[in-house]
Amino acid sequence: MAAEFLAGGPVAEAVLADVRSRVDLLKASGTTPGLGTILVGDDGASAGYVRKKHETCAEVGMVSQNISVSADSPPEALDEAVAEFNADPAGHAYIIQHPVAEGFDFNAALAAMDPAKDADGLHPTNLGKLVLQEEGPVPCTPAGIQAMFVHYGIEVSGKHVVVIGRGPTLGRPLSLVLTTKAPGANAAVTVVHSAVHDLAALTRTADIIVAAVGIPNFVTPDMVRPGAVVVSGGISWEGRRLLADVDESVGEVASWITPRLGGVGPTTVAMLLRNTVEAAERATA
Repeated sequence: MAAEFLAGGPVAEAVLADVRSRVDLLKASGTTPGLGTILVGDDGASAGYVRKKHETCAEVGMVSQNISVSADSPPEALDEAVAEFNADPAGHAYIIQHPVAEGFDFNAALAAMDPAKDADGLHPTNLGKLVLQEEGPVPCTPAGIQAMFVHYGIEVSGKHVVVIGRGPTLGRPLSLVLTTKAPGANAAVTVVHSAVHDLAALTRTADIIVAAVGIPNFVTPDMVRPGAVVVSGGISWEGRRLLADVDESVGEVASWITPRLGGVGPTTVAMLLRNTVEAAERATA
């Protein structure tokens, strides 16, 4: 069998078309949604992600602003950037690009954010809302994966999903998203990690596998039940080459698989902008 691709581009285009129409409505009433980014350090991949977010803002008619904090700045520089965005009425939502340079406290900066301006959905208040299934910004990559399942008609309700990875930006919130009673969700979810004994025995029981460990080619064909759906959410870099958590040979076993390029990345950016326009709508309601 040769797997079909879960390409993120068409999903992102549909989300961004909706975002663009909502931006137009806000602008007609005198409000232009604004997204802010804080980039701490000189990580090339992070800088590239930030550039892509600003380019996409321009495409949908949003304004955007970046504050760069150099790696040799005092830790207070990040606090000042957070305070600046909290106080800016033209910035409806913002993010602190993860990871931050050594010596800076990402979690402390996150906690200092105004949760109403949290475009990533990672503030403790907003993660609490996700646990309680209350309205609020949903972490972008989990929301994008859910949207992919809906777009491609992947049956998730009642299925067994194994999430490999327990990080706060993907693995943990995705497990919450996929257990909600919603389209592209309502699953039985098992969260595991790279140190679990006989991991392959668990992953082979899954209807859907989502890898979120950031280890190149971690998921191999022997870990996948024939016909399963496999999503690579984690990435790493080898020089300038982006590497996925899922070995490309898994495509010979799975029924659906994300491509190495153009998988969850486009949907993550699209969901970030959706969270931003929703923040602007709440601020002007």
